[in-house]
Amino acid sequence: MSNLILRQFNNKIHRIRNTLLSSSSIQKRHLNLLEFQSKKLLDEAGVAIQKFRVLESSNDKNTLSDFNVKEYVVKAQILAGGRGKGHFDNGFKGGVHLTKDKQEVFELVNKMLGHKLITKQTPKEGIPVKKVMVADSVNIVRETYFCIILDREHNGPVIICSPDGGIDIEKVAEETPDRVKTVAVDVIKGLSNETALDLAEFLQFKGNLKEKAAYEIKKLYELFNKVDATQIEINPLAETDDGRVIAVDAKLNFDDNAQFRQRPIFDMDDTSESDPKEVEAQKYNLNYISMQGGNIGCMVNGAGLAMGTMDIIKLHGGEPANFLDVGGGANEEQVLKAFHIITSDKNVKAILVNVFGGIVNCATIANGIIKASKSINLSVPLIVRLEGNNVEAAKKLLKDSGLNIQTAEDLDDAAKKAVAAIK
Repeated sequence: MSNLILRQFNNKIHRIRNTLLSSSSIQKRHLNLLEFQSKKLLDEAGVAIQKFRVLESSNDKNTLSDFNVKEYVVKAQILAGGRGKGHFDNGFKGGVHLTKDKQEVFELVNKMLGHKLITKQTPKEGIPVKKVMVADSVNIVRETYFCIILDREHNGPVIICSPDGGIDIEKVAEETPDRVKTVAVDVIKGLSNETALDLAEFLQFKGNLKEKAAYEIKKLYELFNKVDATQIEINPLAETDDGRVIAVDAKLNFDDNAQFRQRPIFDMDDTSESDPKEVEAQKYNLNYISMQGGNIGCMVNGAGLAMGTMDIIKLHGGEPANFLDVGGGANEEQVLKAFHIITSDKNVKAILVNVFGGIVNCATIANGIIKASKSINLSVPLIVRLEGNNVEAAKKLLKDSGLNIQTAEDLDDAAKKAVAAIK
């Protein structure tokens, strides 16, 4: 059980790791929602949350005109954890603050908006804060942990929960595994009232709070199915001093393959913290990741081929500048866009194209390469290795193009030529 928990919850830092890739890492960018966006989805699903407002300017007094609570919690909205212990580039400490004075709320917002927040999970230069959430600060009596996650081993959703919330579940699972409960949910039968009550009891909700907690658990499971989530993590699912059970903090992940069904949610995707080249690549169904310190641009089809290409470049003393996968059904327009994206990186001093034609036609790739080279007036060395479907016609197209394109017999030859072209 603990191995499942440890493996699954490595995904908690997946989004941040994606922005801190090493040259040997491969990324798949997922939908990114800010905290207030996740809470909005919970609220719409009937899950109990704190009331909140979102400010984009410290001068926006109207947003809080009818928002009167005993105490406010002011939270900077970025795609990173550790905000409370972070600091801003203007010297202001903490991305999370409490105050009972509404006027002070605007002063705190002013110190956050437009400034970069630096935490243990952000790049060293920090991330600009463009939105601040102001919420009702609730008095928490007790914190529990609750998560629904899609798990391959169980062929469906699994609920993982613990009465010890507010801390890393990995640590709880390792040190006190008896404090973690794992329940697989039958996707046909769904989550029964009996199971929901059993989970609420394990989370140590007593009296009428047990019924309330079971209700929230059922609502969370309904939301999980409705939005095609792969994970809904609530930490903490809290008991308050006024007898409520509420989701205080939430992280939601979604199935990318369900984008066509969940368009309103995917339209909420926050790309402000992503590499613009990665965002642009997604528009053309390209997978692109920048690498740190590299100078050889790589265009391939297939993640396995990409990894092999990058490895062999390094083997021969070179450094890949990017991972760009055009996929198995690439067309000429995608190849052209791929070249635009690769060459927009000023560190790229040579380009290596390595394509195996299985589904894709090598001649299509060759035509795309020729058009791209002419369109962008390519000035860096270009090495091309093609193999597979219609490869001879493709080689002839490249040879007859009149362009300065080096062809390679195999992957090893291609890598050697790419590295030599820079040296």
